[in-house]
Amino acid sequence: MTRSTVLAVLIVALFVATQVQAQTKDPPIPPEKSLKLSEIIARIEQRGQFRYVSEVEWNREGYYDVIYYTTDKAKVEIKIDVVSGEPRL
Repeated sequence: MTRSTVLAVLIVALFVATQVQAQTKDPPIPPEKSLKLSEIIARIEQRGQFRYVSEVEWNREGYYDVIYYTTDKAKVEIKIDVVSGEPRL
């Protein structure tokens, strides 16, 4: 085998190994005792001057990062605890 063939085989083997490892990790999901995301969003929608939700992202530390905008076009970034549904300080 030539050097380039050996290098190509090693690169493919490394790629396959990292893909297998990535698939075996547990997905980041909220705990069973948490509120439903729809309940959390409904609470945010009831805030004064709410306009729309832009982003929602789960954080493994136990909260959702929520970005929403108000009627006066202000961007609001808030961390919501998934168990209590309250903002984190």
